[in-house]
Amino acid sequence: MTTQETTLTAGDAEVTVAPGNGCRVSSLRIAGTELLRQGERYGCFPMVPWCGRIRDGRFRDGGQVHQMPLNSPPHAIHGFARDAEWRTARAGDTEAVFTYDLAEPWPYSGRVTQIVALTEDSLTLTLGIETYGDSFPAQAGWHPWFNRHLEGIDNSGDVQIAFEPAWQEERGDDHLPTGRRVDIKPGPWDDCFGMPDGVDVTLTWPGALEMNVKSREQWVVVYDEQEAAVCVEPQTGPPDGLNTAPRLVTPVEPLEASTTWSWRRL
Repeated sequence: MTTQETTLTAGDAEVTVAPGNGCRVSSLRIAGTELLRQGERYGCFPMVPWCGRIRDGRFRDGGQVHQMPLNSPPHAIHGFARDAEWRTARAGDTEAVFTYDLAEPWPYSGRVTQIVALTEDSLTLTLGIETYGDSFPAQAGWHPWFNRHLEGIDNSGDVQIAFEPAWQEERGDDHLPTGRRVDIKPGPWDDCFGMPDGVDVTLTWPGALEMNVKSREQWVVVYDEQEAAVCVEPQTGPPDGLNTAPRLVTPVEPLEASTTWSWRRL
């Protein structure tokens, strides 16, 4: 077992994973061009065992109410996995597997597995959550920070985001969905969208690269309020979903999710 960074290569694509820093994809380079914002809090990190914010850090499971640390007051945000040290279970040239055991203050025991698989023109990330005991509600997803502008490519313009969601979750003043579904509003966004046929978002850096972010999951958060980067976050439910749309991890049925990013040169 090791927590050293793992680098995968396929053709001119190279991905680096940092299991000691939340098992985030710290770098994704295509022909030497970095697609992800650099820095220990950026790259692309897994959101486990929940995605986005939990209202006041509290969620209910049956008759019990659990309080999570308020790491984004007044809410809890993005789970614990991004701050944890994961273990490298297996690493090859183009695929690696990492694990993380759920621990306090999460009230349930279980294991999270992330598989990172690279080809010459795609990256697939897969998350699985299994329980060691009781069933529990959970979410899984990814929070990539894509560079708004690609360095070293003179004719690359700022990234353009294209997608056709069925609805937008109305966002309250507390940044959480109100429960109402509304028509799509113009950006900039820090919003959750519903895509019942699966997440399908295209990022285009004009004159340079087109990337398609897909997932069979039906929820995506798009965040483009920062100058340096934009985020396209496939996930298994909306923010505060542990309370409003929980997915159950059971002894016979783990929670599994995947996303594939595929690209082509322009």
